[in-house]
Amino acid sequence: MNFATLLRDHARANPDHIALRARHAGWSWGELDSLVDRAAAGLIASGAQKVAIQLPNTVEFVIALLGAMRAGLLAVPVNPGFTEREVRHVLDDSGAALLGEIPYAEPISLPDVPDDQVALLLYTSGTEGRPKGAMLTHRALIANHEQLARVEPPLMTGADVMLLALPLFHAYGLNTGLGAVLWHGATGVLEAEFDPVGTAGLIALNKVSVAIGVPPMYTAWAQLPNARELLSSLRLAVCGAAALDPAVAAAFTAATGITVHIGYGLTETAPVLTSTVVSEAVKPGSIGKPLPGIELKLVNTFGEAAEDEPVFGEDDPGEIVVRGDNLFVGYWPDRRGGPDADGWWGTGDVAYADADGDLFIVDRIGELILVSGFNVYPAEVEQVLAAHPAVAEAAVLGAPDPKTGHTVHAFVIVSQPVDVAELERHCAANLARFKCPTRIEIVSELPYSATGKVRKTLLREDS
Repeated sequence: MNFATLLRDHARANPDHIALRARHAGWSWGELDSLVDRAAAGLIASGAQKVAIQLPNTVEFVIALLGAMRAGLLAVPVNPGFTEREVRHVLDDSGAALLGEIPYAEPISLPDVPDDQVALLLYTSGTEGRPKGAMLTHRALIANHEQLARVEPPLMTGADVMLLALPLFHAYGLNTGLGAVLWHGATGVLEAEFDPVGTAGLIALNKVSVAIGVPPMYTAWAQLPNARELLSSLRLAVCGAAALDPAVAAAFTAATGITVHIGYGLTETAPVLTSTVVSEAVKPGSIGKPLPGIELKLVNTFGEAAEDEPVFGEDDPGEIVVRGDNLFVGYWPDRRGGPDADGWWGTGDVAYADADGDLFIVDRIGELILVSGFNVYPAEVEQVLAAHPAVAEAAVLGAPDPKTGHTVHAFVIVSQPVDVAELERHCAANLARFKCPTRIEIVSELPYSATGKVRKTLLREDS
């Protein structure tokens, strides 16, 4: 089973049911299936083995993705906001050919695609400063929906209409969004750019019943004067990818009457691990409980305790370590960094569980910055800044931001005079917009530890 076979099943069972809408256009399951057949045939004829797809949330993205899956090829979704440098890294690292346009051809006999074949390479920023491709199999993508399907009462049915405003190149938008539409045979409403008024209008126009989003979306919707009227068709609202301020959640509920459920996951877990839909109640600040079929433990991998010592006491923080069929198999190309021999994988996030078993994120072992739910690793930004001829050294950390959750704050030591505006232009030419520092501070020195590492804790305290 994979997304392409799910598409085929819905096309046979409900050929006239609308699968996707985009502004004033719509495609039935039968029409979408036919287009994907032709795309798969064209991709096979092209000789490509790996296909990079750099498109916004359009029907063409869906057709290209499902066409690649039906053809048994490896799909590599690419952020349309990436700079030439970032795109080149993805293409060079993966060996994928960038799709210019969909090469439609007459349908042909298609290969059987095994469940354990890698379906996607989703590039996530790496601690080394270079994005790395998480290898997700068809089985992992489907497994996350099987896990969600075990939640009672059911979260979705084929009668639902889901807003697909989250970027489809991201695991959250791709699998939790588009994947859910494919799993249930529901209807997805595609939107390429988030605008609070525009998307609220789409929800009202299309009678959207399910919305998945990130904190800035709920912040913006809560501020609409007619939010209750425009969002009245919603029955399930989910927020993920970054922490939602409890005050924002409360404001959204007050404005609409709708409770926001919180989910937690990572690209490497396809992506959902925990959610408040599994909990008895939505608690402020909680990420809920593990989905059915996901094993989760908190492990003490830091401090004075022995490595991997289990955390037993209530409210004791530990790294979230997980096991389940939805996990990736490792990073491209050699599967490094994947689950261990027993199937366990450490997320790098630190949490504690309360008496009810509900989880609360405390911190991150690494230095990941989440900007509107997108991963930014300081090392990549630091390397870009250091590549400027006037920069001798750079240190980057995350700073709280009411709209995006966090923002990128850079400290640089310069070797020659340079304007901050010039450094901002340099970053904009080499980094996607969400990775660019919103503040660059030129300093005379950086605080160092005894081992020569920049003490970012001190920088954070001083900033």
